[in-house]
Amino acid sequence: MSDLKVDGFKASALIAGISDSFALLSDAEKQAQMKKVNGIFQLDVSNEAKEVATWTIDLKKSATVYKGPAKPKADVTIILSDDTLADLASGKLNGQKAFMTGKLKTKGNMMLATKLDGVLKVAKPKAKL
Repeated sequence: MSDLKVDGFKASALIAGISDSFALLSDAEKQAQMKKVNGIFQLDVSNEAKEVATWTIDLKKSATVYKGPAKPKADVTIILSDDTLADLASGKLNGQKAFMTGKLKTKGNMMLATKLDGVLKVAKPKAKL
């Protein structure tokens, strides 16, 4: 989805992969994923140029992904670098280690942040980083 692309961010491909994966799910699979996660993630991703791009993954009201801040508000905001997000998605780094080493920060429902690894795995086979 080109409307999710932000120039200068590797995360664009990952985010588009998550969106595409949700689009391929049946309604029952979407409902199951939403029931399992029941939250809205806002990802504030910074790149090497210190620019910040924001994407939202809504698994509370609908299984959707969009560019920009969460509307009405996120249950958890995850702040990380483009490289850290790529490492999380590829499995090189797990969320807990990223948090403990300061590579990932959260605002809001920290327990919900633990479910991000599962959300990223949905897109892993499809996204090329």
